[in-house]
Amino acid sequence: MTGASGPGGALLVVGDVVTDVVARHRGPLASGTDTAAVIRTVPGGAGANVACWAARRDGTEVRLLGKVGADSAAWHERELAASGVRPLLVIDPEAPTGTVICLVDTGDSAERTFLTDSGASLRLDPGDWSPALLDGVAWLHLSGYLFFSEPCRALVAGAVKSARARGVQVSVDPASAGFLTELGVDRFLALAEGVDVLLPSREEACLLTGLPDPADAAAKLSRHVPLVVVKQGDAGALVARSGQVRAEVPAAPAVPVDTTGAGDAFTGAFLAALLAGVRPEDAAAEGCRAGARAVEQVGGRPARGAARPQPRRRREPSEARDGEA
Repeated sequence: MTGASGPGGALLVVGDVVTDVVARHRGPLASGTDTAAVIRTVPGGAGANVACWAARRDGTEVRLLGKVGADSAAWHERELAASGVRPLLVIDPEAPTGTVICLVDTGDSAERTFLTDSGASLRLDPGDWSPALLDGVAWLHLSGYLFFSEPCRALVAGAVKSARARGVQVSVDPASAGFLTELGVDRFLALAEGVDVLLPSREEACLLTGLPDPADAAAKLSRHVPLVVVKQGDAGALVARSGQVRAEVPAAPAVPVDTTGAGDAFTGAFLAALLAGVRPEDAAAEGCRAGARAVEQVGGRPARGAARPQPRRRREPSEARDGEA
């Protein structure tokens, strides 16, 4: 596999759109009393974040299908459009927009803890899907959160079937080790059967395989999925195909402020590069650079007005370096 079906088609992301309340504090939370924090409300959601990071690449058309409540639909549409994403938002008449409270320790690790109210985001159902959504689309990306509710799982099945019928490639980001444990590894893998690219985190890859070493996990997963890219945070990324790790991509240097959305940034930049015809190994390097930018800011979306990355010239096979697969 050398990339997507080629330039000229859009990326359709199907996933969650939520409101993030980011509370940045230093040190342990003080139980039973106040803990000083800096609090911001920003647009978020793994699917929406991926779409916004993908849209940063010049020439990439990105669409997003998600479900929100009437309470903040207009705000989310404006925010997505301002990031260069074409919003295809379904308004739920009953549930509010999902909300995630992100508790971010501002110490050296900038690690975060999520309190999640999925709201409307996990209420997408088959009635919200139409094969016509794939008109002009070259790549379909599914947020793993869709696998964690019955209506969304039914939509996923229909979307993958439609993509297969049109020759559209499909990628999945498992999204959450905690939710994966609740769903069950075997069930998730069965639902993801037939996808072209899997983008787990290190923890998710190990959980999906039962192997403690992420390289072994990546290799094992790539016997079932044509391309597996394991995101390892400050350890970079692993690219595996046909049962072997083909590349270990180093992380880009960064001073972390908030790690929320770093994996989404990687996924968005990686998919946009792949769609443009960049080799998976080089696309993973672009993903690492996007992840580094993401951790140096608050929130999971790219900063407004940030310079777009310049696309790299696609190398022809005759230009491959010695020893490259």
